[in-house]
Amino acid sequence: MSNFRSGFVAIVGRPNTGKSTLINALVGSKIAITSPHPNTTRHAIRGIVPKTLLGFRLNAVVNESLDSVDIVMMCLPADETSGAGDVFLAAEIAKYPRAKKFALVTKTDLVSKKNLATRLLGVNELAQGFTWDEIVPISAAIHDQINLLEKLIGDALPEGPAFYPTDMKSDQNIQQLICELIREAALRDAREELPHSIMVTIDEMAERDEKGSRPFFDIHATIHVERDSQTGILLGHKGERLKDIGTRARKDIERELGARIFLGLHVKVSKEWQRDPKLLERLGFTER
Repeated sequence: MSNFRSGFVAIVGRPNTGKSTLINALVGSKIAITSPHPNTTRHAIRGIVPKTLLGFRLNAVVNESLDSVDIVMMCLPADETSGAGDVFLAAEIAKYPRAKKFALVTKTDLVSKKNLATRLLGVNELAQGFTWDEIVPISAAIHDQINLLEKLIGDALPEGPAFYPTDMKSDQNIQQLICELIREAALRDAREELPHSIMVTIDEMAERDEKGSRPFFDIHATIHVERDSQTGILLGHKGERLKDIGTRARKDIERELGARIFLGLHVKVSKEWQRDPKLLERLGFTER
């Protein structure tokens, strides 16, 4: 019987390279939201150029993550060519010699085999000052080569204890997941200027004292925007867009909780929240 292996893996990449879709495919459950908009994920798997206080704190999370991981996996879409952002990230990865380095060529279902071969050669040349331990073409959307990737990750991790219970899918708390599912529903129809300006907080969450096969939760949440004009974008005509956001989010939340819920949504203008240290701390982005 083989010894148990455990460790930590960081997934990095430019915006919209398939990081969240890959996480969900590996875990087998939706723990990271997805969207066509760049910079959707705001926690440890995302690094951005720090133009606001939020940006600096996000980068601090990423740097802390990379400093303690066993494997760094960089996502590089098969249907794009490497640019300055990829060169920068590869140089950053080189600063962590302890971690094994995987290049993941994502979204392979979008390209021909000939174009994929060309892309793989370009990815290999990105490694300056180190050598990729693995270069793996994958498509998380259709689950192509995900099983192979899981095996390669397992083989590369050191022997160690089980850090979490076997039925645990993520270390994020349930309220954080609910906030992210609401934000995903809001981003689905929102204009391109909104993603960086939307944040969700839970105002109240309580379980009803009711009999039934499934529990019932009352959840009241606030969607924070930065400008008055953005309120109208989220509300839509006679509040129809906000109603649609609530309907989509409620279905996702009920599936993840295995419970019925009432979801009440409110839109609030929190001016310059990305630059407000006190509000950032309340939203969970603490100073590091």
